[in-house]
This record gives sequence, structure tokens and C-alpha cells, in this order.
Amino acid sequence: MTHNKKALAMAVATSVLMWGCGQPQQAEQAKPAAPEVKKEAAAKPVSKADVKLAAVQELVKGNGSEPATLDPAKTEGTVESNIQRDLYEGLVTTGPNGEIRPAVAESWESKDNKVYVFHLRKDAKWSNGEPVTAGDFVYAFRRVVDPKTGSPYSWYLETPGIVNASKIINGKAKPEELGVKAIDDYTFEVTLERPISYFVSMMAHTTVYPEPQKVIEKFGDKWTQPGNLVGNGAYTLKDWVVNEKIVLERNHNYWDDKNTTINKVTYLPIQSQNADMNRYLAGEVDMTYETPIEQFKRLQKERPEEVRVTGYVGTYYYEFNCKRKPFDDVRVRKALAYAIDRDVIADSVMGQGQKPGYGLVPDFVDGFVPQVPAYAKLTQAQRNEEAKKLLKEAGFDEQHPLKFELLYNTSENHKKVAVAVAAMWKKTLGVDVALVNQEWKTYLETKSGGNFDIARAGWIADYNEASSMLDLKQTTHGNNDGKYSNPKYDALMAKSREVANAEERNKLYADAEAILAEDMPLANIYQYVTARLVKPYVGGYPNNPLDNLYTKDMYIIAH
Repeated sequence: MTHNKKALAMAVATSVLMWGCGQPQQAEQAKPAAPEVKKEAAAKPVSKADVKLAAVQELVKGNGSEPATLDPAKTEGTVESNIQRDLYEGLVTTGPNGEIRPAVAESWESKDNKVYVFHLRKDAKWSNGEPVTAGDFVYAFRRVVDPKTGSPYSWYLETPGIVNASKIINGKAKPEELGVKAIDDYTFEVTLERPISYFVSMMAHTTVYPEPQKVIEKFGDKWTQPGNLVGNGAYTLKDWVVNEKIVLERNHNYWDDKNTTINKVTYLPIQSQNADMNRYLAGEVDMTYETPIEQFKRLQKERPEEVRVTGYVGTYYYEFNCKRKPFDDVRVRKALAYAIDRDVIADSVMGQGQKPGYGLVPDFVDGFVPQVPAYAKLTQAQRNEEAKKLLKEAGFDEQHPLKFELLYNTSENHKKVAVAVAAMWKKTLGVDVALVNQEWKTYLETKSGGNFDIARAGWIADYNEASSMLDLKQTTHGNNDGKYSNPKYDALMAKSREVANAEERNKLYADAEAILAEDMPLANIYQYVTARLVKPYVGGYPNNPLDNLYTKDMYIIAH
């Protein structure tokens, strides 16, 4: 997910708004340092049965940016997904450690990893009291692939090969022909074109949440406004003041409401990490979106139990517009990618436990050990020399310097990384870079429209499997904004979905990463971690590698 996603990162989707400070220094490591898994600080009691609960159960979260939408079918970013996980619930969900758990579906089975049958709980209700049925999932899935919807995540149903998804997206079949059906009100069936062993894990994503057909048909694009929105999650939409706050209240029609504790959660679209921190320190925010890089070490020293750092299945990168000259030249892309000192960015600019990123798949992905590409084994000095050579071969030198714009979405984090990287490019390659920042919604439009030279981006896995990262660079992927295309790469990823054996799939993933290292459509920079401030009285904060937080699982301890 574009991250901002999911993703990312979003995110993504998502926006993950990472930043930092520090002066570039030359790194001479012959090989990237061994992965260091960051663990969250030891939490206070993990069970609400062990603590005295506060009389007032309200939570305030910093959420990075104003959400572009609350419509699951139209979401591509993290800030949107954060809220939607409270408003809606899919077939399955993720537990505190990222494990798959039943949600609307009590159980499921598949005899061949091709036809999946989900058995829905009969006590699941919409916030208006009506039952959640298999028909609501059929409607939602069809709506995602319907070209009329304009879903930026339509590819999410195409990638696993749901029958006719691709044809529908391309206007060659009707949404009604999608391989989903309601056997009865509480039995939902999905048919794939080929076996996919990890399909169930994909069903925790916001894109495949059920949707209330009658409500959407009645209100149209305004169905997600307060007073109109009907969800099936633990919370309902109470108030939405643009650029100020989104307030959710407990949904007593939620099937598991008896185990929900927090009665109200407020999301604040605070773009400035310093402002987020200051409001936290003033007691106005219980959980920040991130922490300011320049304040991180001080905060970690002064408030060790409140600074939560965990591994995150995501990568921060710069995306080249492969359809725009001179970035259609692989020599230019490689030169710019090689000249980025990732050790400096990860250690000095970020400094929260991020690791240099040389490939797209991060270390925290289950079951896959990323391969170190050849260029990563060189010293930075060696990479710089190769970068100079390649750029000169491409026709750029002191008399004819390379000039371009670097796009990023508004954030001190992104600005600090951009300033540092631009300085590296200038010093090593004589490149002139104009930094362009845009607000989240505008940035998404600019990037998806292909109106950029190089753009900051981040991708957070939508599910914990390497394909969730690598699918991003397939030709037809909806978030392949740089328009990279390699038939060999597409074929490898297509083949991987036909392989049930995890070891065999991982070999294909390694080959796919090798192609990306050779073609360099992305300049991967670092692997994400989550680093935020969480009040000691917030119980139930998880160690989730996808950063899927659910307010229903949290509680406020008496303080």
C-alpha cells in the first residue's frame, strides 16, 4: 500500500512520513550490515483483565494527513486505511503479531487453493442494524473491479487471479461475471483462475471490506459523510471536520462489541511531526503518527516506555518515471540510485533503526530472505565512481548537467531525506535538483497521472508475503506510477502465483529482485520501522509488522 499504503504506502498505502537530519558522511562498508530486528519497548500489562480501566475510554491519534477518502474501494493510502480498520471489517483480520484471525468469516476452506468458501457469522451487522451478508461482499468485490468506480486498487483482485477480474478491469467483461458469488446469505465463494495458497491472508486488506449497496446507491459519492456512512466495524463515523479531526464512536451493533472497550477515537491529520509530538507532550494526543527524527534519541532516553519502535514490512524509495526522458535510460536511473549513500540516510538522517534498502522486499517479510544485489556489495566510493561513469555514458557532464524535479508529499521527514539525497547527487554527479512538495491528495494525483520526473514513495505490504511488495512493479499494477515494464519480470511474478511450494516461490522472487536491480525502476533507500509515541496508559498496543492497528483491541488504563 502506498505509504502513505499500506499502502503504504499509501501508502502508501500509504503516507508513511519518515524524515531526519544529519550531515552526509562517506560510508565505506563493503557489505550492508546484518539485519537488526527492532523490537518494541516492553509494554505495560498486556491484558485488560490485569489492570484497572479508566472511567473515560477515549483515544486520540495523530494520523499524518487529511484522508483522501473513507471509501474502501477508492483507498490507496495508509492514513485512510488507519481509519477504515475501525469503520469496517472484512472476512478476516490480523492479530497483534500480524497473524490471520477470523472476522466476519468464522471459518473457511479450500480443497485446491483455487475455490475458497467463507462461512460468515450470523451475528455480524451493519451499524444500522441490518445483517452483513455474502451479498455485501459480492457487491464490494464487483465494485472494486468495475471501471466506473475508478478504484486505484482494482489490481488487488486482479493479482490473485479472481476469475474475470482482469477482463472486467479492462472493459472486456461485466462486473457481474467476476468469480465471486453468494451461495446463500452466509456463504461466500471466491473462484481463482489458478491456485494461490496465501489467498486468505490477502482478505484482511481494506480493499476487500464489504460495502452497503443500498447506502451507496442512495447517497452516491457522499455516502461516507457523517450521518450517511454505514459500516460494519467496531466504530461509526460521528464527525468529520476537514483538516481538523475525524471522530468515531463505538458501534453497539458490532458483533463483538462486548469485547470493545474504547468508546470514542479521534483521528487528527497532523502533518508536522513536531506539532504531533508537542500535542502529545501537552496531553492532547495519546498516540502519535510518528516521532520527529531530531528529537528521537532525546525522547528515547527520557521516555523509553513511550517510544515504540517495531519492524515494518515496507520500503522507502524514489520512483523513476520510466516513460519520461532521460529516465527511460537505465544508465541514468542506475547512476542516481548508486550515488545515494543509504547508510547515511538510514543511520544519520533517520536514525530510528531503519536499515539501508537495496532491494524492494524488506527483511521483515515472512518466509523470504532478500538477496543482496551486486551493487550493494560495493563500497559507497565504488558505487559513486560507477555512477559517474554511467551518467557520462548517458550524455551528462559538467557542460551538460542533468536537471530534474524531485517530488515528495508535504512532510519534514520527506524534505530532510530529499535535501540529503539532492546534496549527494550534486556533490557526486553535479546534478541540479529542484525539490517539489505537494499536499497528500495533490501528490497522489500528480504521481498517478505520471506528471513527475522522480517521486518519493513508500510501499507497505498489504499482506505478509514477498509478492505483496514485488507485484508493485508489474506492468499492469495500478500503483506502478513510473510505468516500468519488463515482460520477463511480469512472467516471473505470474509464474510465482502458480507455485504452491514456498521455497520454489522464493527462488522466483529472488530472480525478480535481480531483474529490478538490473533495470533499476526504483532507487530503494531504506527499510521502514514504525516509531511513535504511545502513552503508558494505552493498553493493547500491538507488535504488528504491517502496523495494522485496531482501536477495538485497545483500552485506556486508569492513570
